Amino acid sequence: MLKKKWMKQGFIDEAAAEDLDLKAEIRKLCKEKNAIVLAHYYTTGDIQDIADFVGDSLALARKAAETDAKMMVMAGVHFMAETCKLLSPEKIVLCPDLNAGCSLADSCKAEDLKKFKEEHPDHFVVSYVNTTAAVKAHTDVVVTSGNAKRIIDHLPEDAKVIFGPDYNLGNYINSVTGRKMLLWNGGCHVHERFSVEKIIELKRENPDGIVMAHLECKAPVLAVADVKGSTANMLKYAQESNATQFIVATEAGILHELQRTCPDKTFIPVPPEISESGLECSCNECQYMKMNTLLKIYNCLKYEWPSVEIDPELAEKAVKPIKLMLEWS
Repeated sequence: MLKKKWMKQGFIDEAAAEDLDLKAEIRKLCKEKNAIVLAHYYTTGDIQDIADFVGDSLALARKAAETDAKMMVMAGVHFMAETCKLLSPEKIVLCPDLNAGCSLADSCKAEDLKKFKEEHPDHFVVSYVNTTAAVKAHTDVVVTSGNAKRIIDHLPEDAKVIFGPDYNLGNYINSVTGRKMLLWNGGCHVHERFSVEKIIELKRENPDGIVMAHLECKAPVLAVADVKGSTANMLKYAQESNATQFIVATEAGILHELQRTCPDKTFIPVPPEISESGLECSCNECQYMKMNTLLKIYNCLKYEWPSVEIDPELAEKAVKPIKLMLEWS
């Protein structure tokens, strides 16, 4: 896990921030500095409310490539800020907390992928966007949960493919395409914790509830789901569906946008089998996404720090599979 402790003299602390309207101050700084705030669906509701754009990984990658702003704050996790920097190297990309890493990205190290490629030299490498820039540099094309099947369908049917690091997503793509991709054994600590038993119990209590599950979930969870897809796909389905009750198996942050856009519908989060504290809880959250706060966004905008920088030689290699993904998407 990324562990970069950081402190900057002059940063406003929580006590000093009590006298500030952080939402108003953030919007003011964005206007003054020609900056935008990008927020992932898994951040807290107050961050989503002040963001210029809220989306999943693919949508945020596209926005990063399109924006005319000279500065952007990526309220998400570190690999997302790296992706923004790769697509906009001339812009200032800020990451509110450098400790906001990703368990899935951590499951695949660049040196391990490099070695694995050398052992399978005739394979085309497909990497999930939830990876570091260093891993992307060893990748042929990047995918998201929303476009993975579409990207894989671009490849010849007899192509030998390494897919990583999310085993569950790769396994699902294999099942719907008939391919036999070689899968990396990685996973998201949030999506791997969902309980099939809890879903069945919730379905029994709410027989009209539509079960929606993210493709990073394990196969047994996907097997009992009515709707399988990315966060954006689930959001779209709920907005367009005539159903009024949904059982949701993905990170709980998406509930904010679901409820905001579908105020007359009910969304029930699926709890994990066992929470990280060892106690049952009513939802499943990513502690790394929740490291983003309004105060951290305000501080990084005000002081333009911490910024994300990528070695130019590495960036040249890492951006190629992202651009190919955007082209094929």
